[in-house]
Amino acid sequence: IGVLGSGDFARSLAIRLVCSGFKVVVGSRNPKRKAGLFPSAAEVTFQAEAVKKTDVIFVAVFREHYSTLCDLADVLAGKILVDVSNNTEINHHKESNAEYLASLFPSCTVVKGFNVISAWTLQSGARDGNKQVLICSNNQEAKRTVAEIAQAMGFTPVDMGCLSSACEIENIPLRLLPAWKIPIFLALGLFLCFFTYNLVRQVIHPYIREQKNKFYKIPIEVVNTTLPCVAYVMLSLVYLPGILAACSQLYYGTKYRRFPDWLDQWLQHRKQIGLLSFFCAALHAVYSLCLPMRRSHRYQLIETAIKQAVEKKMTIWVEEEVWRMEIYISVGIIALGLLSLLAITSLPSIANSLNWREFSFVQSTLGFIALLISTLHTLTYGWSRAFDENQYKFYLPPTYTLTLLVPCTVILAKVIFTLPCIHQRLLRIRRGWEKGRYVKFVLPSATGEYSSGETSSNV
Repeated sequence: IGVLGSGDFARSLAIRLVCSGFKVVVGSRNPKRKAGLFPSAAEVTFQAEAVKKTDVIFVAVFREHYSTLCDLADVLAGKILVDVSNNTEINHHKESNAEYLASLFPSCTVVKGFNVISAWTLQSGARDGNKQVLICSNNQEAKRTVAEIAQAMGFTPVDMGCLSSACEIENIPLRLLPAWKIPIFLALGLFLCFFTYNLVRQVIHPYIREQKNKFYKIPIEVVNTTLPCVAYVMLSLVYLPGILAACSQLYYGTKYRRFPDWLDQWLQHRKQIGLLSFFCAALHAVYSLCLPMRRSHRYQLIETAIKQAVEKKMTIWVEEEVWRMEIYISVGIIALGLLSLLAITSLPSIANSLNWREFSFVQSTLGFIALLISTLHTLTYGWSRAFDENQYKFYLPPTYTLTLLVPCTVILAKVIFTLPCIHQRLLRIRRGWEKGRYVKFVLPSATGEYSSGETSSNV
């Protein structure tokens, strides 16, 4: 195998090829100076010599340096060139790097591949990185050759079609968490809405009505009140699109009708939404543990003790409040534990070890139980405050009452879908039954012969 180039990726590629049992010849413009950077088993020589000795050559140079290889056009004729380059920006050029390389060397067969694999992954092996190697080319035999090399290196080749797919492959490493964009914006939007709402209730209201300075609550207390709201609503948004999808299937009486694009996108982002819900819930737990460490909390404890001493109260124990907080914290811990289990099973390494029934049980059944327990956690926090008129500051209801709207809607819909008349119909639809579909039937006639006809599946 030939490698043209002496950069980080070329060195990592040479190391991996040598470890996989290939004989490697590295072509460099300064072989004496670069020889010490490569493994001793690899031969480092001039580019022309490396090209003559090999049939499959990895071109590990930048696009702007492709023209420096034009002097080797005659020697490269008939060779397989594997383009591993990437751009600095998405769609930076009109044509992909691989297509540009193919235009410079029309007598060569160009294969795009290995550009989605990092240098670190090449050095450490496929076990520590993405195992997939995306490959495309106009020559099937060349693709098969490169695929066999990828398999020998421990990677999984994926055929992406002809060379026109190279542009899409080159854009993949430049995308920053493409599946997380919408969920992150959703979480940030919910956080800003709830944070503003809590800021008005906890800080602005006492400042205007009672001239009390409560701005010290913003960094921790207001944030800690906002995080569980975001986590709770985000968790319910994981299961709401499934409810809407079921309603669509029941309405149209088929599972073969395509969902609207917005619902389809929502269904595809449920994993990311759930992980962000767990992230907010974990932050809420950490913030809650830090509440007693605040200086303001210590001052309030001292003030309470002084007032108790002045009023000569022997105890301020309130049985109802004690039980409420005990239940509230215990249920919250259980909810966080279930969310942790959901997050862990979302990891590919864990999910691949589960069969479909196990994965569905964890993500669907235990996930819905987590939503129920989170609802109980919220209701325990609220207790009877919803009926206390002092809690309606600026006539705004307590924050937790707003967070209950979407989750309670999901829970109510889930309960309705468990009714036998609806559950059985939905189950039939998901097994292929369609409303209004005509089926063949065969009945015996009066003469004993069989006649065929059609009837609606509704009948």
